[in-house]
Amino acid sequence: MSLIALLCIPLLAAIVLAIVREGRFAAEINVAASIATFMAGVWLAWDVYGHGAMLVAGELLFADAFSVYLAVITSFVSMTTSVFSRRYMAQEQQHGIMRPRRMRYYHALFQLFISAMLVALLTNSVGILWIAMEMATLSTVLLVSHYRTPSSIEAAWKYFILCGVGIAQALFGTILLYLAAEKVLGEGGEALLWTNLNRVSSMMEPNILSMAFVFLMVGYGTKMGLVPVHHWLPDAHSEGPSPISAVLSGLLLNVALYALVRCKVLVDASLGTHHAGNIMMGFGLLSVLVSAFSILRQKDIKRMFAYSSIEHMGITTFAFGLGGATATFGALLHMLLHSLTKSSLFFAGGHAIQMHQSQEMSRIRGLIRGNPFVGWGLMFGVMAIVGMPPFGVFVSEFLILTATVKGAPYLTPFLVAGLAVAAAALFRRVQSMAMAEVPSYQHPVQVAYVPIVLHVTLVLMIGIYMPDVLNQWLKNIAGYLK
Repeated sequence: MSLIALLCIPLLAAIVLAIVREGRFAAEINVAASIATFMAGVWLAWDVYGHGAMLVAGELLFADAFSVYLAVITSFVSMTTSVFSRRYMAQEQQHGIMRPRRMRYYHALFQLFISAMLVALLTNSVGILWIAMEMATLSTVLLVSHYRTPSSIEAAWKYFILCGVGIAQALFGTILLYLAAEKVLGEGGEALLWTNLNRVSSMMEPNILSMAFVFLMVGYGTKMGLVPVHHWLPDAHSEGPSPISAVLSGLLLNVALYALVRCKVLVDASLGTHHAGNIMMGFGLLSVLVSAFSILRQKDIKRMFAYSSIEHMGITTFAFGLGGATATFGALLHMLLHSLTKSSLFFAGGHAIQMHQSQEMSRIRGLIRGNPFVGWGLMFGVMAIVGMPPFGVFVSEFLILTATVKGAPYLTPFLVAGLAVAAAALFRRVQSMAMAEVPSYQHPVQVAYVPIVLHVTLVLMIGIYMPDVLNQWLKNIAGYLK
């Protein structure tokens, strides 16, 4: 029941927001639906914690510790983003950037996007996962182009074309996966269910699975923004509304990585080698290095955070590829902390953009004096995302670095170099935005305080003390993913 509720609430909210003519309370409906979705996610987590993995709807829906972990992250960040979005988008409407009718469609698409991600996480079918990822792509294309400016439409088309090509590669990889499973499980949808694939993974044809993983890596790697198939991500983040940048960076990238990790487990069991892990390590490390140096060249605040997202998805992909209990635990923890931290940065950065009517970092100045919550929110967010203690990202990155020193010491200098360059670049940029004098063109804004403070506080608390429930949950997941 909890699983069905979690999937139905955002979908029903999207339908209601799309068909109701009166858009006056669209933001409130969005917030209420997001709170209900989070409560359903916690309910599902409680059920899985108490009774173990569950199959629902004739085995089409599947919830285990891994999928529920990401579903709770998705529902929580979407809830706080909807709260931020209510105030942020209201100011966009006051400034004439958004019309009331488009505002209602914005909230409807937001709920549709959340629904698609939750379906991708909680389906038991590889085929339905692919469909849900495509639905998430289509909804976010419309959200990225929501301002209807030439640059936003161009970014949306680039996003659509590149991710369309990537998702086609993922479809071909899914077909190859079915081809390998069909010889063992027989024809039909049974050969696409995760539970069945995990059960017979050691009996599937290794050569076909190896080829399938290459296509899946390219396909879902495009959705994650891994180098060299990352070019859509900075444009999409910089041109879409800031709340959409928060959920794109904090949530959608996690869902694509989830699909890839599930496939890696199958390939590892079939091949008995580290083939899939080596591919993930290569893509991950390349993404860390390229994005770190790219951050140095950015002039747009949202593009800078977009390249930071590429860096952190590279770190997580590298850690999952490296494997082992420590690296996998660190990667799982990093997914949570990155989602919380990066969304808070887009919250604070979005308000900073509204205060200065510009995304150019050269024009954003005096944030701490102009609005301490925005300035310190941005400063603490950057301190957290670069892994400065005692923030939680330090813990996850330390675990990943420790595992790298043990498992792949020859790669440690490259990983450290990428982290150091990215940290230096981000600090260099945020210092001038936060500490300088207040410019004459800075405008006051109504700040959504709760999402910014809540996210930064949670990242800090996890860095100081990790709850036993979270620790044990991550150990359980790492036990069968490593």
